[in-house]
Amino acid sequence: MFASASRAMSQVFQPAFRAIFFKMIGFTLAVLIMVWIGLQTLVVGFVNLPYPWLDTVISVLTGVGAIVGLSFLIAPVSALFAGLFQDDIADIVEQGDYPQDRPGHALPFAQSIFLTLKFTGVVILGNLFALVLLLVPGVNLVAFFLVNGYLLGREFFEFAAMRFMPPEDAKKLRRARGGTVFMAGLIIAAVLAVPILNLVTPIFATIFMMHLYKRLATAQPI
Repeated sequence: MFASASRAMSQVFQPAFRAIFFKMIGFTLAVLIMVWIGLQTLVVGFVNLPYPWLDTVISVLTGVGAIVGLSFLIAPVSALFAGLFQDDIADIVEQGDYPQDRPGHALPFAQSIFLTLKFTGVVILGNLFALVLLLVPGVNLVAFFLVNGYLLGREFFEFAAMRFMPPEDAKKLRRARGGTVFMAGLIIAAVLAVPILNLVTPIFATIFMMHLYKRLATAQPI
């Protein structure tokens, strides 16, 4: 399993995956910049103070506050866009590492969008836990890893498996190898917990779970 994780992390920075990462980050920054401009416009339009310098101070403080607040949205928003490229990531893994195997099939568009929204929700939940851990001393760090390890492991493994089998069979396989999938989820949660590095979480996790599924499907050591 750790060999698969190490392999996946090294592949994240290969040119094919970097291209997807830059697209994902580009879309993310574009959305966040538009939100930031919108917030600034609202403040300027609705706050009318008697002194011009107060308008400037409020505008600057609002801008800085918005940047700090939006920084917490980078991971979930990037996860939303990364989900749109998830099948592309899986295709690259299959073509590069398993060219002799039967290729998987991209999920139907509606199902892909549903899974993307589910994963985005999981990342938001994880970031909320991280925020609570930052603001409330003494909160059990174990909760962050247990919750995210289960959710991330489940979502990404089932995505990989569903490229090769019906959803119900994918769920059965995940339950049958629940301990392994959960441990893999903990590794993904550890990546999610690291600022900046968490931006590559969706790409890393997709590559990682493709490798893990292939090993489980062929009964190779994990």
